[in-house]
Amino acid sequence: MFYFLLGEWRRSRFHYSLPTLLVSLLWVQSALSAAEEPLTLSEATQRVLVNHPELQVFQWRSEAIKGMRRSAELKPAYDFGVEAENLAGSGDFSGTASAEFSLSLSSVIELGDKRSSRVALADSRFALAQAKREAMALDLLGQVTQGFITTLSLQKRLEVAQDATQLAEQSYRLVSARVKSGAAPEADRLRAQALLKQAKLQQNALTAELTSRKFALASLWTAERADFNHVSGDLFKFEELSTFDALYQRVAASPAIQVLTDEERLRDAEIMLARSRSTSNVHWSLGVRRFEGTGDSAFTAGISMPLFSERRNRGEVQSALAEREAARYRSESALIAIRARLFEAWSTYQQSATATQEMRTEVLPALEKALEETRKAYERGRYSYVDWVTAQRELLDARVATIDAATTALLNQALIEQLTAEPLASEPFASGNGQVLDQTTESPRR
Repeated sequence: MFYFLLGEWRRSRFHYSLPTLLVSLLWVQSALSAAEEPLTLSEATQRVLVNHPELQVFQWRSEAIKGMRRSAELKPAYDFGVEAENLAGSGDFSGTASAEFSLSLSSVIELGDKRSSRVALADSRFALAQAKREAMALDLLGQVTQGFITTLSLQKRLEVAQDATQLAEQSYRLVSARVKSGAAPEADRLRAQALLKQAKLQQNALTAELTSRKFALASLWTAERADFNHVSGDLFKFEELSTFDALYQRVAASPAIQVLTDEERLRDAEIMLARSRSTSNVHWSLGVRRFEGTGDSAFTAGISMPLFSERRNRGEVQSALAEREAARYRSESALIAIRARLFEAWSTYQQSATATQEMRTEVLPALEKALEETRKAYERGRYSYVDWVTAQRELLDARVATIDAATTALLNQALIEQLTAEPLASEPFASGNGQVLDQTTESPRR
């Protein structure tokens, strides 16, 4: 990079100063250093909360609802009217000699508590928008957590693939030496060569998949590229779960349930507003009328009220009641689905975490020891090449299975945290999600 910048500086038609070149070099160095820094889950979630465009939409949606509330608070407007009668007619009413001019001021007296009902509806809409924002933030945190865990899992699988390549290279050297000494057939060397090539291809495939996964993770905070080299975290650290009933009790306070609750309150507010419209408003007017024929003036007053407003408004009330019942059934259905989903995540987490621990403490040590014994026996000619390769494959497959089980456990842990809106861990890797959950009620800033 240094020689590239120096060459460009020499070839340029312009004359750059040495300080400018040094600043450029420092910028490149800082960019490379930033890319080498590991990305933590807490940093990833902070970036998503600040930069994701879907969360920015709620800021303007809230402003729109605030404007609706200000309009709902307004009292009925006053109307100023001018009226002329008996003007430009025929006979005695020609010209303006017999004209009557009236000036009036009119408005409406709202009955049925309509104004407070409008304000209550606007407040319910605002509360629902805030709950939806928190639910959206929680969903995005779930996405970034899942992407982070998947990236961390791929890193671990890539390490296994690198070890597999090293084992294949070791096998190829060992088999080649035995073939050269006449202790093994040429076919074993060819098979070892093919296995080495396959191991390298698998490593390259995982490298490409990891690059793609890092880009997908960075896209969640609208980054154009992955500005990190790897993610940092412990894939094999698990938390002790509470009982299922204790976890389900937390669901009631989660943003997902709050959205359903606020939607029911919104429907209640719509019913209140619809019923308030069943009460007729009183229209009044006050004015002054001048009679040009006599030069006299008189006050005028009027009052009117629509008839049968309650009957005409029954359809709107019926519609609002139906929407309220539909919202109640949607809430009950969502609770049933969330309960089933939580139980599945809870049971899967326990099974996967237990399997991971047993694989790491019992299965992997036994297979590692078996591989070492098989290698020694193969070197002494007591085992065949197939036995040697089988022992390698069993260990590598077990390591991949352990990574998959740990990944499944952590993905379900993330789902439990998303459903309950509470963290299960206190360490940085697991608590990065939980720490940010408390900040979803604040407006994000770029």
